[in-house]
Amino acid sequence: MTTPDPRLSINQATIKYAPLAEALQVTADAGITSIGLWRDSVEAASLPEAARLLAGSGLRFSSLCRGGFFTVPEGPARRVAMDDNRRAIEETAQLAAAGAPGSAAVLVMVAGGIPQGSRDLVGARSMVEDALAELAPEAQAAGVRLALEPLHPMYASDRAVISTLGQALDLAAPFAPAVVGVVVDTFHVWWDPELTKQIARAGREDRIASYQVCDWQTPLPADVLLARHYPGDGVIDFAAITADVQEAGYRGDIEVEIFNQEIWDTPPGTAIARTIEGFGSAVSPHLLQAGARR
Repeated sequence: MTTPDPRLSINQATIKYAPLAEALQVTADAGITSIGLWRDSVEAASLPEAARLLAGSGLRFSSLCRGGFFTVPEGPARRVAMDDNRRAIEETAQLAAAGAPGSAAVLVMVAGGIPQGSRDLVGARSMVEDALAELAPEAQAAGVRLALEPLHPMYASDRAVISTLGQALDLAAPFAPAVVGVVVDTFHVWWDPELTKQIARAGREDRIASYQVCDWQTPLPADVLLARHYPGDGVIDFAAITADVQEAGYRGDIEVEIFNQEIWDTPPGTAIARTIEGFGSAVSPHLLQAGARR
């Protein structure tokens, strides 16, 4: 097997069907040193058990997915959503403390779509702004960084009214960079003509909390949520984006996060081996090239 890049992190979504203990074991057995976890898997194990398993694995913790879904009008449902985000902040802090040295207390935040029955996109975005103002002090107190993830515009109606890195940076601007950052996910932002400019801005503002990679391949499946592929199997220019992120100063773990039914149906070890191979050929060389230019 190819030796994994030391910055490669497996986002647990890539091996979705593996329970937490198995996900940690198969990741560590492959020689990978970092993992990003999902809250449903942590909940299934219980937070104390998840922290114990993570500590025993020797893996760094690169992020927790996910918080957010803020686009709920004020009322009981919004209070439930905000309380759930408070729990996610606590979970992130505990898991980061349990991970190996170099772990990052990063909570990935997906904004949420347009509220049911509404057409007010601007109003939905203002709900995200209000939610961040409410949660940022609690995240800061817990030592957790909220990481806003812009999603591809095809998800604007149901998952994320924040579609560009520029929009995410504007929302993050009122807060300290250590408290609110952004996620650069190649699947969601590769198409943006402002991407290089906005990655450079994110670097100047010290906002890049996570870099996630996977590929885009056409035709898209009927369920566009499951359209992600191994790095190198599609059309995304990892050379340019990775160099931009590197030049912007990001030096953290790089997660491969894939939603793809065919990949989920393969054994976790097989998916991880293919991930190592794809990352090594599509991403790693450009990390080296970017570093050589400094």
